[in-house]
Amino acid sequence: MGIQGMELCAMAVVIMLFIAVLKQFGILEPMSMEDTSDSDLELSSIRHQPEGLEQLQELTKFTKKELQSLYRGFKNECPSGLVDEDTFKLIYAQFFPQGDASMYAHFLFNAFDVDRNGAICFENFVVGLSILLRGTVHEKLNWAFNLYDINKDGYITKEEMLAIMKSIYNMMGRYTYPIVRDDAPIEHVEKFFQKMDRNRDGVVTIEEFLETCQKDENIMSSMQLFENVI
Repeated sequence: MGIQGMELCAMAVVIMLFIAVLKQFGILEPMSMEDTSDSDLELSSIRHQPEGLEQLQELTKFTKKELQSLYRGFKNECPSGLVDEDTFKLIYAQFFPQGDASMYAHFLFNAFDVDRNGAICFENFVVGLSILLRGTVHEKLNWAFNLYDINKDGYITKEEMLAIMKSIYNMMGRYTYPIVRDDAPIEHVEKFFQKMDRNRDGVVTIEEFLETCQKDENIMSSMQLFENVI
């Protein structure tokens, strides 16, 4: 995957890598057309019990059959019903053995761990996935902003964006050609802020982020790439 333009297509990188990992480890298993059961989610074999199908249908844009398929894959990989950060990092380390995916996995984990309790339950997982795959442009951009806003203070700083970019470079950099320069992450962050920081106050607000992204054709097209993954 090329690095050029990553400051404009980081949203696509987030979605693509996350979906690839989910498919690789069986979380997004193909739906069976024979599965016509109307039964609720099976709860007896796990410690963390998710909401029922009706509640999850209200919270997401998935059908009952899609939720059942997602849950089977989730339960197979996470019998306890919860995913901790170490497990998340382990999955990415296996998928990107030539790079260091630990920081990227850390940031992505925090974006899904909306309860800030150090674990991703099925509800968190499926609500986030629904936004990434089938959310509106506004919902997807808000999710991306939350990912980049590491300390959740409502602003993206250069330090935060640099940390995100370095994590992507550390994970993917060895797969690029030509080899990226050491100062490439800083260069991309500067370009990001030139586009996003409209009032030049050194931070990017959600309003600046939304306005700039919605005017950029590359970013808008990148958010349509994975709507039919499942």
